[in-house]
Amino acid sequence: MLSRLLPARGTARTLTGITLVHTLGQGLWMALNAIYATSVLGLSPGQFGIGVGVAAGVALALSTPTGHLADRIGPRAVQIWSFLALGPLTAALLLVDGFRQYLLVLSVQAVAYSASRSARMAMIAGLIAPEERVSVRAYLRATSNVSVSVGAGLAGLVLVADSPSVYRAAVVFNASTYLVTGLLTLLLPAVPAQPARPGPALVVLRDRPFLAFVVLDGLLSMHNLLLDVVLPLWVLHHTGAPRWMIAAILITNTVAVVLLQVRAARGTDEPSAAARAARSGSLCLGVACVVFALTEGASAAVACVLLVVGALAHVLGEIRQSAGSWGMSFGLAPEHAQGQYQGTAAMGADLGKMIAPALLTWLAIEHGAVGWLVMGVGFASIGALMPLVASRAERRRAERDPAGAPARVP
Repeated sequence: MLSRLLPARGTARTLTGITLVHTLGQGLWMALNAIYATSVLGLSPGQFGIGVGVAAGVALALSTPTGHLADRIGPRAVQIWSFLALGPLTAALLLVDGFRQYLLVLSVQAVAYSASRSARMAMIAGLIAPEERVSVRAYLRATSNVSVSVGAGLAGLVLVADSPSVYRAAVVFNASTYLVTGLLTLLLPAVPAQPARPGPALVVLRDRPFLAFVVLDGLLSMHNLLLDVVLPLWVLHHTGAPRWMIAAILITNTVAVVLLQVRAARGTDEPSAAARAARSGSLCLGVACVVFALTEGASAAVACVLLVVGALAHVLGEIRQSAGSWGMSFGLAPEHAQGQYQGTAAMGADLGKMIAPALLTWLAIEHGAVGWLVMGVGFASIGALMPLVASRAERRRAERDPAGAPARVP
């Protein structure tokens, strides 16, 4: 399927392989990160949280500059070197002795991670025709969900072994996935570097409609933390549903994304259509929050049914919101600055991840059904603003380039 969308079959295989290897390591490490830091390195949960927070802040601050770097020297070079750097930087966790060293390693890792993320999206923009970018991005997300699940399964085996040596072997495996990803990137066609242009280097920071989109998109992306953080606590403390429903909801989400993400992304390549997709996705998220609110105090059977219904509404909102986000971020960016625009777009999701755990947990766990209703109204209201932002951004783009959007970079 992907081979029909990309310029060449070899490129399709390589892009898919890069995604599979990279997200396999991600899936493994997401499940083991906290346990390795606290059990093997001997850090306190508070120190682990500080380290992750500092790394997230570094990645956030450098997202736009590293995207600009990808534009200037070419995204393939940036992606290759950032992944090759992430290999030894990850392996350096084996040598960490104390919180300061841990903080230093994570901070430097965050620089390479930020560069790799911005470059990866710029690569898609550079290799794929504008009308196919969202479809390709959707396919890669579906692929990555499968790979992340396999990585999480491997992490389960590591947790069963529960041995420091096995945890260290997992670190080495994760480091190797970065190195392999960097080497696989060598097989992709190069995307030409963009020459410097008159005016400010970081033009995205003066693009107010795009920045408004980034903020709104970041707020909408907070829904990603609902299933991972908020709903497990809600199921345990506010419903009569059995604990295994937490796993059932996550599995339902993963399978639905794999099956439906590509279909949900169809027709969202233009910013106006993408904005409507984000709006419809936000409405589904609002419905999901209302359904979750109804589970408070419900019997086990009723709670299970409602949780499944809410999870289905949530995943429909998730895949439509994701498609809308990609369509707007690609469609509103000038071709000569895709790197810095995609890096800036990623900042919205970073902000959402930083805000969501505390805010959404406070709403749901502390305020119960009322908190869920506030969330639902909030998501729907934010999504309703997306078409307005897209319209303003397209007017600005037309003023900037009256002759139309620049041609695709060869």
